[in-house]
Amino acid sequence: MSLTASKLRQDIYRILDTVLETGIPVDIVRRGRILRISRTERAGKLDSLKRRGFLKCDPEEIIHIDWSGEWKP
Repeated sequence: MSLTASKLRQDIYRILDTVLETGIPVDIVRRGRILRISRTERAGKLDSLKRRGFLKCDPEEIIHIDWSGEWKP
């Protein structure tokens, strides 16, 4: 969809809601150049973390370790 800046100004909230709902970007023509309004998804806080291989064993082995001998009353 392509609009002029004047048309965007008239219906800005309806146009923004349409982009949010459908995901279809809208092009705005301003002074002979094209601007695009599009929806992007925010990355989660943990998505940028690198996967690190600290465990040298199967994680299931850690769950079943008996630490009762290590505790001193």
